[in-house]
Amino acid sequence: MPAQGGPGATGLSGLALPPVAAAAAGAACISSSAVLMRLADASPSVTALGRCALALPLLGGLAVAERRRGVQRLPSRSRWLARLAGVFLAGDLILWSHAISAIGAGLSTVVTNLQVLIISLLAWLFLGERPRRSLMLAFPVMLAGLVLVGGLADVGGGRAYGADPALGVAYGAAVAVIYAIYILILRQATSPAGPGGAGAAAGVPRPAVAGVLFQATVGATAAAAVLGFVLHDYRLGPAWPTLGWLALLALTSQVIGWLLITVSMPRLAAGMIGALLLIQPAGSVALSYAFLGERPSVLQLLGVVLVLTGVVVAVSGNAPRARGQPGDGYSLRSTRIIRHAAAASTGESASKSP
Repeated sequence: MPAQGGPGATGLSGLALPPVAAAAAGAACISSSAVLMRLADASPSVTALGRCALALPLLGGLAVAERRRGVQRLPSRSRWLARLAGVFLAGDLILWSHAISAIGAGLSTVVTNLQVLIISLLAWLFLGERPRRSLMLAFPVMLAGLVLVGGLADVGGGRAYGADPALGVAYGAAVAVIYAIYILILRQATSPAGPGGAGAAAGVPRPAVAGVLFQATVGATAAAAVLGFVLHDYRLGPAWPTLGWLALLALTSQVIGWLLITVSMPRLAAGMIGALLLIQPAGSVALSYAFLGERPSVLQLLGVVLVLTGVVVAVSGNAPRARGQPGDGYSLRSTRIIRHAAAASTGESASKSP
């Protein structure tokens, strides 16, 4: 990533956190995204706008600090690609709010993990990165999980949690597609030498972590403002505590969570990444149970287990074939995808993840 300090080093490396602890802390921060969005109780566009706009000052400060530490300046192409990625992030966050309303904060976060498969599919179609067999094995497992989460296996759907669980799953799947596009565009913004990022293996410095996130958040802020105007979707509600929840959302999900994960993931084995990927959706389900009183049905919880199992299967097949050596281009590319995918953008994201 940066010019100095080795792979993944940034101005945050001074925290000296072990990579596992940093990634776990980042995933825990992001797992609260959907819950905080629900607590803010603002319209989808205002929620997306607040999350991104309130994060800009801190991300801008971190980007300036990176530059002062000698980190590579983002080229114009990377800045505009990151901003374009932010446009998709804004759409992702707005649609995710609708998914939360339809099926709840916890289950909507689980459904968006479908992006693990979608990212690989899009990378195969547009970047020529052939997926491994593990992804094909994970697909039916995750599909079965989505059917259960959507309440389609419950008689009449009467016992499934959510105002409209089937619609919530549909929204969540759409969020996963948009978030996958966001990740792939952001990945191109951080590639120093073309789609594969081959320049990294030759020692070419990568762009700054905070700088890329700042540019993406700029794009997301502008897009959320425009979409809110077009959709007539500006509703803030009581200024307090709504602004407080949005500020906390911006700090934990858009800033701290993303940066901790982005810094730590390149230093972790793929198997460990797969385990850490489960913290966000599992944590979101637990937090929504504790703070929002969400009570999914037994079959929906079984669907959660299947979806998360599919995530583990999909990621475990991307383990480096040569102990993560730079020559293994597929492993490097897969790790970079997983690194960004853990924020969910939706990451945040935001996950949220988006």
